[in-house]
Amino acid sequence: MIDINKITQGKDLTDLDEKLLTYILSNMDTVLQKGVRQIAKENYTSPATVIRLSKKLGYNGFIDLYYQLLPMVNTKTEYIEDDLDFFKLDHGLLLQYNTVEDMDIFIKKVLCLDQDFIFIYAAGFSSIAAEYMYKKLLLLGKKVIIATTLDSVGVLENNIKNIGAFVCFSKSGETKSVLEKLEAVKKEGIFSVSFTREIPNRIGECSELNFKITDQNKLDDRNLLPNTFFPFVLLLIEYLLSRYLTEIHEVE
Repeated sequence: MIDINKITQGKDLTDLDEKLLTYILSNMDTVLQKGVRQIAKENYTSPATVIRLSKKLGYNGFIDLYYQLLPMVNTKTEYIEDDLDFFKLDHGLLLQYNTVEDMDIFIKKVLCLDQDFIFIYAAGFSSIAAEYMYKKLLLLGKKVIIATTLDSVGVLENNIKNIGAFVCFSKSGETKSVLEKLEAVKKEGIFSVSFTREIPNRIGECSELNFKITDQNKLDDRNLLPNTFFPFVLLLIEYLLSRYLTEIHEVE
């Protein structure tokens, strides 16, 4: 299932550009061999259009675009080979992209806040993970505010002076509403944390601390396919809280 919405978000693409991108993603096993001229010919356009598309998406050229998008396509059907493999959650994957140092920073900058609020924000399916963290932190006696796209922007704006840390969730790392809130809190000098997929994304790059979770189906924007992304997010939350509680008990 090819879904280009998150790739094209924030980019000024024409209908032809989107058609070309869909074609490239659907034929990743052959487009590199075909080259720019053949791709253009099969889509009734010019090689220059293919090059312009690559640059509009932020790449140096077609070759750069190909190798950056290849991981998205290669992993989208891994789970099919053995249904049972889907349930074999390798806990080591939590540390594949995230260091113990990152976790300690989260504990110090977020979980150890006493007076200021922790503001949690997410959209869509990611709101489930956001609400989970929100309730866990409430149980720990933390001062927490949660908001989603259904809430007024005033929830953030009217409380921004009392926020000590901003935590956001976005599987794609490109969700527009999340990125806007993240940029707003950064202007106020508020420490920001994001939970996103593992490949480079704008939300991850914009936040001061980014936790990366493997997304097996990177082009499945509608979350229709089985994916361990969200279970791993919840597992990471539990691991962070476990380290925090252990640290507290050691201090006591």
